[in-house]
Amino acid sequence: MAATFVNLFAIKSFNSPRLADLQTGSVHPRSLINHNRRVLVVKASESKNEWPIKKTQMSDAECEAAVVAGNAPFAPPVPPLPASPSGTPVVSPLPLSRRPRRNRRSPVFRAAFQETSLTPANFVYPLFIHEGEEDTPIGAMPGCYRLGWRHGLVEEVARARDVGVNSIVLFPKVPDALKSPTGDEAYNDNGLVPRTIRLLKDKYPDLIIYTDVALDPYSSDGHDGIVREDGVIMNDETVHQLCKQAVSQARAGADVVSPSDMMDGRIGAIRSALDAEGFSHVSIMSYTAKYASSFYGPFREALDSNPRFGDKKTYQMNPGNYREALIETREDESEGADILLVKPGLPYLDIIRLLRDNSSLPIAAYQVSGEYSMIKAGGVLKMIDEEKVMLESLMCLHRAGADIILTYFALQAARSLCGEKR
Repeated sequence: MAATFVNLFAIKSFNSPRLADLQTGSVHPRSLINHNRRVLVVKASESKNEWPIKKTQMSDAECEAAVVAGNAPFAPPVPPLPASPSGTPVVSPLPLSRRPRRNRRSPVFRAAFQETSLTPANFVYPLFIHEGEEDTPIGAMPGCYRLGWRHGLVEEVARARDVGVNSIVLFPKVPDALKSPTGDEAYNDNGLVPRTIRLLKDKYPDLIIYTDVALDPYSSDGHDGIVREDGVIMNDETVHQLCKQAVSQARAGADVVSPSDMMDGRIGAIRSALDAEGFSHVSIMSYTAKYASSFYGPFREALDSNPRFGDKKTYQMNPGNYREALIETREDESEGADILLVKPGLPYLDIIRLLRDNSSLPIAAYQVSGEYSMIKAGGVLKMIDEEKVMLESLMCLHRAGADIILTYFALQAARSLCGEKR
């Protein structure tokens, strides 16, 4: 049985002349228990679970005097050392001056010393939109939809805002009849994207809207630029179209235009075009290091924007290249980019860190459709814990140096993070 402790804080009255004796230690507290002439109760606590301890109404001086007299109030005993399992060898402690595990030994310690923390403010939510009224599921991306721009989109944005995600990026599914070799629909002021921006800004004025600047959703060839008859992607002519597209989006109310085309010189040209039209307040997030990756497949299904021929390797970066990302970084910085983006995300953590270490600009990472779909598939097959892998993957992107993350998990992850905090 645990030792018995006298709980001085259970004394109900302190008007007895014996209090002075108690304070000086000349009378043991137990001698007061059966004293019929005084209303005193001294309780011997047998258990450390008797909470809450009631206040005694003693003054500070009386409390201090009791302690000085050796009559300290009750406190639980030192707990016994936990027993080791049978068969544990008896060894001398290792002569270690530093044991990193000390700072990991409890959830409170781990939380206190955690170097990287995710919040919903770190997420930008990519949303697919189309002209229809209904929300159409995207087969290769479970949980994602082509949202009706007037109804489903507005409802999804409301759900995201409810959990702290207040930044979105729009990707349109354009009707085939509006596509052309030069992608002129990209800068139609009454096109799907400008209409959607105006609707959202009317409903949610403080919503941060990123837009995609590229011709592939509008091109009958499915490429990010104008295609010459010999298959060459025309750089400067494409940049001319991109400038008109960016200005149209800014005119509608876009906060950040995001050139994802990878044409040379487009950041400087777009910056000049925006400034000339009075949109110097509109930011540019450049897809600085966008690789010719195989992780984009589900996205192209979502927008029906696969190239009609060939691939995108003459303008998107070679996945085997590292130093080349620095060239793109320096060019984009010098031309006026406000944010630098790496795409894809998790397979390119080294590139995220490279940009983080070599630029003072904010860094973005795009957790692309293939990354999203792999985690979803693994969860469905019960091969991984979807929720934990989702959050870990986002944490890794943030830890590598990404200030913001474009992710299809934005709503799900934000809900999870809000749940953890509650």
